[in-house]
Amino acid sequence: MEVRFVTRNVELPGDIKDYMEKKLFKIEKFFDRILDTQVALNYKRGMNVVEITSNVNGVVMRGEDYAPDLRKAFDKALKNIERQVKKHKSYLTDKVRMKVQDISFDIDPELIPAPATDRDEPVREIVKRKKFTVDVMTPVEATMQMDLLGHSFFLFKNDETGAINVVYRREEGGYGLLEPR
Repeated sequence: MEVRFVTRNVELPGDIKDYMEKKLFKIEKFFDRILDTQVALNYKRGMNVVEITSNVNGVVMRGEDYAPDLRKAFDKALKNIERQVKKHKSYLTDKVRMKVQDISFDIDPELIPAPATDRDEPVREIVKRKKFTVDVMTPVEATMQMDLLGHSFFLFKNDETGAINVVYRREEGGYGLLEPR
């Protein structure tokens, strides 16, 4: 795990920095796939504000708290992150325990259009193929995952209906959901 410190309006003594790093590395005992963490320290209105942002296997988690003492503010923010990491880990283990049905993308032969006889149409060539697993999630989770990945659409298996759905970002703003009939 990589740890970065960002300070604004506050000095970070070496002993407190070592204390923070040691505590942050202890989070890995809860969940070992924490990629990187950023600790932002600020001093506002007589209070130390500590904001911890962690990238946990692609999911961004954030904890913020404040106190007159820098260590206390850090400890409170760290408890928020620990709670979120534990919750995320239990969510993942519960999700693994659910049995996911095999997904078939077979197309009914009656739905396949007859080959075109007109040769004026340009040839549409597939230049890239990509295989991936389709995860079971809610549409809201799918939009969050799509935003985290930076994609304009996301394919997933709806946990409520069991059908393959697509969420997409609309040009007018907001999101759309494509559901099969």
